[in-house]
Amino acid sequence: MSGPNFPGLVPLHIPGKEPLPPGVSEEERDGYEQMKKTEKFMTMASETCAFKTVLAGGGGLAIGAFFSLMSSSFAYEDPLLRERTQAGMKTHQKASAMFKEMGRGMWTTGKGFGKVGALYAGIECIIESYRAKNDIYNSVSAGFLAGGILARKSGPRAVIGGGLAFAAFSAVIDLAFIRREPAEED
Repeated sequence: MSGPNFPGLVPLHIPGKEPLPPGVSEEERDGYEQMKKTEKFMTMASETCAFKTVLAGGGGLAIGAFFSLMSSSFAYEDPLLRERTQAGMKTHQKASAMFKEMGRGMWTTGKGFGKVGALYAGIECIIESYRAKNDIYNSVSAGFLAGGILARKSGPRAVIGGGLAFAAFSAVIDLAFIRREPAEED
């Protein structure tokens, strides 16, 4: 019943005997089916909140380390300070001390950026999953919660202020850089 005579009907096929895309032969069916299963699994895994949180944390770590590396190159510009702190050291000792200090700074800054990225991405993903919508309210709510959590050790006023500041920052980023399709009305 399906075919060119009945264009409105969905074609029915026996599982495992569906038509193959152009360029794939019948001998390659098993490999093609395995590739489709793997693709489906990878897509499902990459859409989980855990994956998004880890990805944002790793990206934040890398960006923070890079920023620290760039800013540490300006820290050694004062020759008078270098003479006082590195007096009596050999060249390789000076280089070793400088690289250790850079590494500590990169790790510290990277951890901070990674924590912020993972916290925000995790909260936003959970809110988006709960609401089943992808709009600006998710990012603003996640920004408020993340800002409040990050400022929790500084008291209640800081929690509110941090939450409002992070929410405003999230809203500006969302409005300036993220384009969403308007929701379809039923």
